[in-house]
Amino acid sequence: MTMHAVDLIRKTRGGQELTPDEIAFLAQGAAIDAIPEEQLAAWLMAAFLQGLSLAEVDALTTAMKFSGEVFDPSPLGKFAVDKHSTGGVGDKTSFLVAPIAAAAGLVVPMISGRALGHTGGTLDKLESIPGYRTQLSLVEMEQVLAKVGVSIVGQTENLVPADRVLYMLRDRTSTVDSPFLIAPSIMSKKLAAGLNGLVLDVKTGSGAFMQRKEDALFLAALMVETGERSGTRTAALLTNMNQPLGRFAGNWIEIAEALDLLAGKRNPLNEDLRELSLILAGWMIFLGGVATSAKAGRHRAEEILQSGAALKIFTEMVETQGGDTSSFAAPEKFHQPGATKELRADRSGYLAQVDCTQVGWAVQRLGAGRARSEDPVSAHAGLEMHIKLGGKVQAGELLCTLFADRDEQFAEPETLLRDALVIGDEPLPDDPLIQEIITAENRKQYLEAANHP
Repeated sequence: MTMHAVDLIRKTRGGQELTPDEIAFLAQGAAIDAIPEEQLAAWLMAAFLQGLSLAEVDALTTAMKFSGEVFDPSPLGKFAVDKHSTGGVGDKTSFLVAPIAAAAGLVVPMISGRALGHTGGTLDKLESIPGYRTQLSLVEMEQVLAKVGVSIVGQTENLVPADRVLYMLRDRTSTVDSPFLIAPSIMSKKLAAGLNGLVLDVKTGSGAFMQRKEDALFLAALMVETGERSGTRTAALLTNMNQPLGRFAGNWIEIAEALDLLAGKRNPLNEDLRELSLILAGWMIFLGGVATSAKAGRHRAEEILQSGAALKIFTEMVETQGGDTSSFAAPEKFHQPGATKELRADRSGYLAQVDCTQVGWAVQRLGAGRARSEDPVSAHAGLEMHIKLGGKVQAGELLCTLFADRDEQFAEPETLLRDALVIGDEPLPDDPLIQEIITAENRKQYLEAANHP
C-alpha cells in the first residue's frame, strides 16, 4: 500500500504504534526531501507529546542509521568502541579516553559534534589546533584508524542524513528534549560508525540538558536498550554536571588542559576530569574484552595514561589529520586571548552552588560557542575556574578568569557568572561524580520504573 505522511501523523497523534516500514518511510522521506517539512514537523510534535514505544525507538534508530552511508571498521581487525557525552561544560574527556582506548588495542572511530546551546563542541575545540581537519571522508577516517587507532571527526554529508533534517526541525519546533527523539538521534550516528561497543556519559545536574535525575536515567536506559537491540555492547554512566568539569571551559584551553593530563601533570582542580576519564576509558576497555571488569579496565587505563602512550597516540592523530603540534610542548604559551578579566568573590564563605548552565552561557557569550550554526567561534575565549564546589573562599579572592577577544565582551558573561556562582555560609553536599551505571543487565528496571508512555 502507498503510504502517506498525514496518515502516520494521525496514527502517532492518536497513540497508535507505527510499524518499522512506516518509521522507515518517514526517515527516508526526511533524508531525500520527499516529505514536506511541515509534515515531518507535525509528526515530531505528535511523537514528542505521545512518546514512542521501545520498538518504535529501535525502528527509528535503525532507519536513520541506514538513511545514508555507514562505516565498516571490520577490515581493521579490532574491536570498535566509542564514548558519547550528552553535553556539558568543560567536558573534554574525549581527548583522554579515545587515545587511552586506542593504546589498549581497540579502535576508536569517534564522530563528534559542535557547540550546542550552553555546551561546548568537541570539533570546535579540536579546530583550535591550527590545521586540524575534522571533515574527513570515511575512507580517510579508516586510513587514520589503521595508522593510529583513533580518529575524531565530524559527521559527513552522507552519514545519517535523516537525522540532520529531523534535528533541524526539532530545534525549530521545540521538540529537542524528548528522550524518544534524543535516543535515536544520538544512537543512529554512533551506530552508523559500525561500533561493537559504546559507553555513554549521560549528564545530570545544573549544567546538563537533562537536569532531573529521573529523566537522565530514563534516557540512559533507553539508549542502552537501543544499543543492545542493535547488537552493540552498551553501558551508560550517569555523571554529575553540577559544576564545570576540570579547570577550564572553552576551546584551546580545554585542549591544553587535556594535554597536561596526558603528560601526567595533575592539579586538584581537575581531579574530577581525570577520574571520570579513567572510569569511562575503563568501561571502553572492559567492553572491548581487554579487561575482565570495568574496575580492571580503569586500572589498565591509568597505567596507559601514566606511561605516556595516550599522549603519543593523541599527538599522532592530530598530526595525521593535518594539525600543527608545535604548541603541544608548551600549550599555555599558545593561549593568547585578546582580553582577560578577573572575577573575585564579593564576600567570604564557601562556593555553595553553581548554576552550571549559566556558566556555559557565559562561556558561549565570551565567544567560545555560537548562537547560530554559522557563527564563528574564538579559539582562545573561555574561562578558568579557581575554585570547586564546597571550596572555602575569602572576600576578594579570585573565583575565575575570563578570556575573550575584546574587552567589551565581558559585561554579560560577568553578570551571568555573578548570579551563577553562589557563595554561602556553609558548603552544601554535592552528588557523587558517578551516580548510576546502566548496563544490559539492569536496563529493564530503569525503563520500567520511569513514568513514560
